Amino acid sequence: MNTVKAIYPGTFDPLTNGHLDLIARGASIVDQLVVAILRNSEKGIPLFSVPERLEMIQEAVAIYPNVTVTTFDGLLVDFARQVGAKAVLRGIRAISDYEYEFQMAMMNRKLDPDLETLFMMPAEKYTYVSSRLIKGVFRLGGDVSALVPPLVIERLKAKAG
Repeated sequence: MNTVKAIYPGTFDPLTNGHLDLIARGASIVDQLVVAILRNSEKGIPLFSVPERLEMIQEAVAIYPNVTVTTFDGLLVDFARQVGAKAVLRGIRAISDYEYEFQMAMMNRKLDPDLETLFMMPAEKYTYVSSRLIKGVFRLGGDVSALVPPLVIERLKAKAG
C-alpha cells in the first residue's frame, strides 16, 4: 500500500488558527503530515524561539495521531527527501500569496520533479490572518484571542511581561 507523507513548512511565529485549520484539513487527506518549522528564516528576529514554537505546535496538534512536528533548515526539497515526503502542503490566503507560492513550487519542482505541492485555502474566517499581523495587533493591545489557540495567547502575554 502506498502511503502519502506531506510536509507543512513554515516559521509559525506564532502559530495561528489559520495554521491549525490547514493542519487539521491536511491531516485528513494525507497519511502522515510533518509540520516543519524553518530554523533559519529570512523573516527577521522571531518573537518565539524555535524550541518555544516546537513546544506550542506539538501541544496544539497532539490530537492528530498522524501529525508530527520537527524543525529543519536548508532546502525544503532536501528535507523532503530526508523524511521521505512526496508532497508539500502550502496555504494560500490571497493572490499575493499565490504569486510567491507559485514561484516556490516551481523552483521546488525544478530541484525535485517528484515533489508535489498541494495548495489549500484556509477557512474564510482566517483568510486575512498572518503571524505578522497577530504580533503587530497584540503589541498594540488588540484582542487576537479568536485568531490563535489559547496556549499562544498565554505565551504572548508572558512575552509582554
